[in-house]
Amino acid sequence: MLLKESKIRVLENFYALDYVFFGKSVNKVDTCCPLVREEYLSIKGALLSVFVEMLKLVEHKPAAISEQVDSNALLKNAKHYAKLARESSQRVVMTKKARANIKESLKEILAENPNADIAGLVEEQIRQKAFRLAADNLMLARVSLESQFNKLNDWEGRIIEDSYKILRDNLVEAAYQILHDDVDVLEEDDNTKWNQAIKEDSKQILDSGVSLKEEFTDREKTFLFGGIQRLFGQCAAKCGRITIFSKANACKDNCIAKRDAAIKAARAKAKAAKAQAAGKTAKAAKFTQKAKDIQGYAK
Repeated sequence: MLLKESKIRVLENFYALDYVFFGKSVNKVDTCCPLVREEYLSIKGALLSVFVEMLKLVEHKPAAISEQVDSNALLKNAKHYAKLARESSQRVVMTKKARANIKESLKEILAENPNADIAGLVEEQIRQKAFRLAADNLMLARVSLESQFNKLNDWEGRIIEDSYKILRDNLVEAAYQILHDDVDVLEEDDNTKWNQAIKEDSKQILDSGVSLKEEFTDREKTFLFGGIQRLFGQCAAKCGRITIFSKANACKDNCIAKRDAAIKAARAKAKAAKAQAAGKTAKAAKFTQKAKDIQGYAK
């Protein structure tokens, strides 16, 4: 049975983790794929469940809290300890040992994919290393001083510790993905990009002179709808980084629906433009014929 103070610590960490990764609540972070945020919240819930089991095992006994802790005080403490955890992780990540660990991780990744973006990998590895250190500092530093932490060396303790590390790493990856998506959204609104692709691809259809049939082959789609297919590829790539299988599939279905709707819209736009052009041509021909008739009558 957890003490009241331990339960408060769990709630405090629930909010503080968001401030460690984002500097604000995850609900206030924009992301083009809501499923990534749902995955983050699911993993965070699982991590805190393991954290509760850890507190029980090590017989967590924090200092007693005599005053009333309301939601405002809880959030204030969460922000405070998140700030301390981030500052501590930034100092540690610059040490020789941390840099050596990051280099080893980079070597392993580059061995599997020699053509990877090195600059992007370095940024990702440093940021994720800092996030892991900050999460550990936030959740474990004080606990280690307030409990029988050596119980984690037992068989049950090692299982809990391994579960914690796996979920912590998954949470860090999900947080990084949210931040990555957030940058994409800030650069240009997602709907604006799709609308622009529809406009460009409808022009491509008209310029190519192909018949506006209902179905196109995959090769024709790649040629005629290049902008839409490019956005679809970016969307699907983000889905591929979701670790929960069912949510990754749901995300991909959403991307496919976006692509198919965009192709349909581009085709309809091209048809409308073609019909309008044909209408103007017919009208011009009518006036030309009328002019000829008038000219013949005059003769």
